[in-house]
Amino acid sequence: MARTVAMFTDITLCIGCRACQVACKQWNQLSAEEPEWTGSYQNHEHFTDKTWRLVRFIEQKTEQGEPKWHLMSDVCKHCVQAGCLEACPTGAIYRTEFGTVNINQDTCNGCRYCVSACPFGVISFNKGTGRVNKCSFCEDRTANGMGPACAKACPTQSIQFGFRDELVAKAKKRLADLQAQGRKKARLYGADDAMLGGLNAFFLIEEEPEVYGLPKEPKLPQRNVFKDAAWSVLSSALVGLGAIVAFRQRRNGQ
Repeated sequence: MARTVAMFTDITLCIGCRACQVACKQWNQLSAEEPEWTGSYQNHEHFTDKTWRLVRFIEQKTEQGEPKWHLMSDVCKHCVQAGCLEACPTGAIYRTEFGTVNINQDTCNGCRYCVSACPFGVISFNKGTGRVNKCSFCEDRTANGMGPACAKACPTQSIQFGFRDELVAKAKKRLADLQAQGRKKARLYGADDAMLGGLNAFFLIEEEPEVYGLPKEPKLPQRNVFKDAAWSVLSSALVGLGAIVAFRQRRNGQ
């Protein structure tokens, strides 16, 4: 088993150039799309079957009323506990020897269970092929030691690719440096195993996760279903037990 690879994205270094987004399209031969007005400089609003890496533009206002931008290059998280992989009924979604999560197009039947199971909304249905698509960490490049196209194209090293343990150590050092500079809101998102066992694409952010369109505590939908089902069974059992007790009390009363 090869060492797990990962991607560390430091949003404090992102300049919103979209070089990563373009490189992803070029390498994976993803066709162009009609521009989509989102109310900001961001295009598109969400991941699509032809946009696997998305640069987010989040505008806020400071306490002084001045505009402040948060720029973030978002991508599939390749979760250790991957909801898409667990939900796939055909085995089309699989984990590679590098720890990444990919989709076998020949096996995918287009059921879209994975689309609803992903807590990050990164998987999209391709109407042309009848299958689903997402970032693969450029598996063909990764397998040959080249690294994903997006990371290679990033001019500021906002996106870094390598072995996960080494990147986590680097991310923690970067976080400590920022906090020492007084940027106390800086934090790591998905770097430890508390979040879905760990995200193999993790981030350094400076606001609450929701600001960047990230769930604060991502859940696996199917596990919530199992939990809810267990409560339903328990509730039914209690109701049944109550009915039996009431029936016996009535008989004894007669």
